Amino acid sequence: MKDLKNKTAWITGASSGIGEALCYELASEGCNLVLSSNEPEELERVKSLLSARGTKSVVLPFDLTDIDSIPGIAQKAISSFGSIDLVFNNGGISQRSMILETPIANDRKIMEINYFSSIAITKAILPHFLKNGGGHIAVTSSLSGLFGFPLRSAYCASKHALHGFYETLRIEYLKENVKVTIACPDRVRTKISVNALAANGKPHGQMDARQDKGITPEDCARAIIKAVKKNKIVVLIGGAERISVYIKRYFPSLFYKLISKVKPT
Repeated sequence: MKDLKNKTAWITGASSGIGEALCYELASEGCNLVLSSNEPEELERVKSLLSARGTKSVVLPFDLTDIDSIPGIAQKAISSFGSIDLVFNNGGISQRSMILETPIANDRKIMEINYFSSIAITKAILPHFLKNGGGHIAVTSSLSGLFGFPLRSAYCASKHALHGFYETLRIEYLKENVKVTIACPDRVRTKISVNALAANGKPHGQMDARQDKGITPEDCARAIIKAVKKNKIVVLIGGAERISVYIKRYFPSLFYKLISKVKPT
């Protein structure tokens, strides 16, 4: 989908971070936007900024843990502008706790938000794509969707699961013009570490030092949109850390030796 002008995009996690940056980048491409997150006031703020740019947008707040509401929400998203051309499954949550101190309730919550909500949105929007002759789904995964990392067992598992589902989706519906792009950012300067679930189920409340040195959400959003326009299947986004993916692929023993020396933060 090289030209996004006059296309309609639905973005989850649109009230902050990468999702908010995606909104502005898509606005510059001439898209109409459907904005979703569980923070209605922040969505209205983003909508106001988009309106000042002349971009048409609709606010559609909902909680990603409310899986049963998603089919109805998807229909509202479609009816907002009469059609949806792109879906950015971007909303998510991270984690900061060792495996043994992480209660199953936390694992379930992270999987509900990061994985099940994404596939529920996809299953709700897929018939619309098939009826309209195709569409494009962009999924925000992570480099942690390609290998494990300390203190992020459930987060990594949820991101790994996305790859299995969306790679299958792309294969099954390739002839129906349903396209998939999986974005794998490294550290991005957002509040993901601040909002990450601690062992007690509450927000971690701290900005990780490495996170604070990551790329900007704007740079990440631009890379995602560029990948979508080029119909890339998987895109690695970030700095030198991306080399870790290739080290694991070609030198797995070295990779595990290096990753075992990472200080958990």
